[in-house]
Amino acid sequence: MSEDSAMYSKTIDIQGIQKLLPHRYPILLIDRVLDYEKGQWIKGVKNVSIGEQVFQGHFPKQPVFPGVLIIEAMAQTAGCLVVLDIPDPEEKIMYFMSIDSVKFRKPVVPGDQLIMEVKILTAKRNIAKMRGEAFVDGNKVAEAEFMSMIVDVERKAK
Repeated sequence: MSEDSAMYSKTIDIQGIQKLLPHRYPILLIDRVLDYEKGQWIKGVKNVSIGEQVFQGHFPKQPVFPGVLIIEAMAQTAGCLVVLDIPDPEEKIMYFMSIDSVKFRKPVVPGDQLIMEVKILTAKRNIAKMRGEAFVDGNKVAEAEFMSMIVDVERKAK
């Protein structure tokens, strides 16, 4: 991220995120977008709280935030970036096509603030390949490459 891009810093609060993504509690895993450059990169945050339902069953005596949810949080962060360029984001949904090169480096625990940084590697039509990294206190805790497809939301007949 260049110094020039810092001049154009943008944030998106939870209400804005809910306009971009179809996810809702308890699976909405991004609390705020801290900064982004359309079509290039995005930086989001997830505050990990002991009150989250997942900790009732995932190592309850020594709670650890599940790695698959870290990847999902990165994907939701990426989803925000991808749909920023779409005129009617509520009419589209992003689906995973692949997840590659996943590495988990350190556990994430209640009280941590998970910072996700996602860059678009390639984007053609409705398919994007991205690389995400997640950090806690500046230390990388996870990374992955993933490919996704943007499709129209299916409307059910009434």
